[in-house]
Amino acid sequence: MTPVAVAVLGRGLIDPDQPVLAADDAALARGQAAFETLRVYGGRTFALDEHLERLRASAARLELPDVSREALEGLAALALDASGLQDAALRFYWTGGRDGARQATALATVTPIPEDLEEVRARGLRVASLELGIDHAARARSPWLLGGVKSTSYAVHVAALAEARRRDADDALLLASDGTVLEGATSNVWWVAGNVVRTPGLDLGILAGVTRSHLLRLATDLGYVVEEGAWPLDEVRAAAEIFLSSSVREVVGVVGVDGQVVGGGRPGPVALALQAALRAEATRGL
Repeated sequence: MTPVAVAVLGRGLIDPDQPVLAADDAALARGQAAFETLRVYGGRTFALDEHLERLRASAARLELPDVSREALEGLAALALDASGLQDAALRFYWTGGRDGARQATALATVTPIPEDLEEVRARGLRVASLELGIDHAARARSPWLLGGVKSTSYAVHVAALAEARRRDADDALLLASDGTVLEGATSNVWWVAGNVVRTPGLDLGILAGVTRSHLLRLATDLGYVVEEGAWPLDEVRAAAEIFLSSSVREVVGVVGVDGQVVGGGRPGPVALALQAALRAEATRGL
């Protein structure tokens, strides 16, 4: 969605229709940039510290020039105040900057929450499974593949989403070459077997989702047993319930995998309970 407010390091607030990056910025020339997206509820950011920590970790892995935490927080405050939005998505970009300058470009943008989000949550998502072409062990032991880094080099994810839609699905479920389930194109994946909630482990090289970390705790608080590990697609397909998690969409149930109906074709009770718990935590005190 088009940002309603943009704040840029060293420039302050700018018109969202004005250019931000130089033609030789590393983000354009090499895809060398990190980003983070988080929710704003009632004018208050949720899990800002965790997102900034992960942003700095991604920037370090990408060897980006430094940007102070205070500068990032200042950009967020400027953009949020200018947006006038109470419920929104806040995104940070941190790039390698202009070629040879060794000075980062950083900015914060604010966009509205997608208007159809609650409609999508109510009906659930259909996903298509897509193989990445590398086994999960090789992915985990190859740090140059940037597993767990939230980089703007998102072409593979965009292509996966496009392929999923060609297969009459809403989203993609990414697999290792041996069929191990990894993650969604822009989300973490979960499934339910009895009283057990399972999700792929971080040792598979998946993104350590901030929402994922909250759900691990909330699921335990709700009385579920939580297991992290490596499981094949066939086990996930057979689950009583599957759902995805991400910062903007929060928790969204999956109602079909590769054309096979899941959970009777509607979001399941565990997804609904965790969505309610996450929203309650995010809006506590508002």
